[in-house]
Amino acid sequence: MAEEQTDKNLETLNHELITLIRLGSLDKKHGGLDRSSYTLLHHLSNHDKVGVKALAEEFGLDTSTISRQTSVLEAKDYVVKVPDPQDGRSSYFQITALGAQTFAEARDIRLQRYEQIFEDWSPGDCQTFSGLLARLNRKLQQKPD
Repeated sequence: MAEEQTDKNLETLNHELITLIRLGSLDKKHGGLDRSSYTLLHHLSNHDKVGVKALAEEFGLDTSTISRQTSVLEAKDYVVKVPDPQDGRSSYFQITALGAQTFAEARDIRLQRYEQIFEDWSPGDCQTFSGLLARLNRKLQQKPD
């Protein structure tokens, strides 16, 4: 019976995670940024400068994907490529003032949306949910055995 309940719990979790991903993807362009641009600008806004390899490692993507995504951001003047003074063959990405402003506007729009979504949740429920999401994210970041 316990195994049957575990299977049902996993099926419910599977369904709810798929639903979250699907519904969360509907908000792709909040603030004029798609998910990958928003995520990269968020990361770069919290770090002085980051190389392609470090970004690829952080997001679990190959360097060609990160290069393609950062090229889009460069073309919009949201990031700038800065040569590494110690190794002329490599470079770093830094967020520009325009990129920081665009990111801040997109973040504010997203936060307003979350405020609407969670307006009838208690602060304790929001804190519990945030903690559980953080726990899930930490687990997802671990390498499988």
